[in-house]
Amino acid sequence: MTPEGYDLLLQEFKFLKDDEKPRVNREKQVAAEQGDRSENAEYHAAKEKLRHIDKRLFYLNSIIERAQIIDPSGLDGERVHFGSTITLIDLASEDEERYSICGVLESEPEHGLISIHAPLARAMLGKREGDEFILRLPNGKKEYEIESIEYISIFSLKKNIRSQKDFGFK
Repeated sequence: MTPEGYDLLLQEFKFLKDDEKPRVNREKQVAAEQGDRSENAEYHAAKEKLRHIDKRLFYLNSIIERAQIIDPSGLDGERVHFGSTITLIDLASEDEERYSICGVLESEPEHGLISIHAPLARAMLGKREGDEFILRLPNGKKEYEIESIEYISIFSLKKNIRSQKDFGFK
């Protein structure tokens, strides 16, 4: 994953652990002080929230412990690598497509952020500008040419995607 993606995971973990969990614990204590816990909806709701928070903390912790952080800015800009933003030309339709290769947890295929494990990403790895390649799909094949390779922060791309959504753009 990118350094930015790793930082976002750490921020979420810290927020859940230091802010959200203590807040929900206080809610649970206040609800418990209201008397009979067996029919206390607020108490049971707080317990359920705490279970969800604990599950998410466990999940985030396991990802953080196993994370492989790759800073794409230090990689060769001549070839497609993790972190590359690639502009492709579909040779059949001559349509232009743009994709950024990122980590699994950072991917948003509907916005052109594709996982390093995606077939398209694997087909592009190591290629240079001007290279052509064939992507074999279940319903046939597609031929592409790499028009350009850039290195744009995945975090900047996601921020741009979100701001476009806020203003009603697709």
